Amino acid sequence: MGDQPTSNSMIELQGDEFWPLSEKPFFEVVITKANVKPSYQMVIPAKFQQTLPSCSIPTVLTLGGKNWEMTYTHGSGQRKFDTNWREFVNDNNMKVGDACVFELLECSSTKLIFRVQILRGDIPSELLGKLKGETVDAPIIID
Repeated sequence: MGDQPTSNSMIELQGDEFWPLSEKPFFEVVITKANVKPSYQMVIPAKFQQTLPSCSIPTVLTLGGKNWEMTYTHGSGQRKFDTNWREFVNDNNMKVGDACVFELLECSSTKLIFRVQILRGDIPSELLGKLKGETVDAPIIID
């Protein structure tokens, strides 16, 4: 039987952790200047707000075995995380262009828990055109 090469080799990730999403609701955000210093605002996308309670509620963001406590605020205006979002941003060295995926693990009347993945904004040059809404020439495959 000898060693056979496999196309599905395991890749060890260093630093940030990545995992497949479960069947739980999630939303994603590309970090903009408003999300980081000096304003530190994280507004929940409108399409996801209907998933969350209609009141302010304690919230936990979890990443890499650490937890950050904050409050999801439901006011007459924007629905967002409170000023404790700043600590999460600073502790994780987040920058404009990074992306976050927030997976809702628990949604009860007393607490929200989101598991967060951070995708760093080091975008390969061949994908930059797609981010700007341009198409990239691809070969046409005819069967």
